[in-house]
Amino acid sequence: MHRSRVYALLIDTPEAEADRAAAFWSAALGATARPVPGEEQFTSLHNALPGLVTSVQSVADAPRFHLDIETDDVEAETARLLALGATEVSRWLECRVLRAPGGHLLCVLPVHSPTDLFTAEANTWP
Repeated sequence: MHRSRVYALLIDTPEAEADRAAAFWSAALGATARPVPGEEQFTSLHNALPGLVTSVQSVADAPRFHLDIETDDVEAETARLLALGATEVSRWLECRVLRAPGGHLLCVLPVHSPTDLFTAEANTWP
């Protein structure tokens, strides 16, 4: 058995537009925009969506939204999502980048939330 939950909504934005996008989404959602120390490609939108990390991510690709799913077993969660029809696109550090049916990207990553939050909100899978 393993557990997982939606951890974050990422607003992927082409690199040249990332600063303007962060300013827009910060104002539109009434959230404070803060660069993430040590991860310059991310600008956090603090409390934009309660319960979810919400960030603008600078990418060398087309604009899109994607979800991050955190789990206590990356391999098992990746296998579960692949069995549901996702395909693996790439691996980055401990994360797996998948494409869901319909073309949307999602990432599977190790638990980043505080333990009590993850325990309270995660789904349990066989």
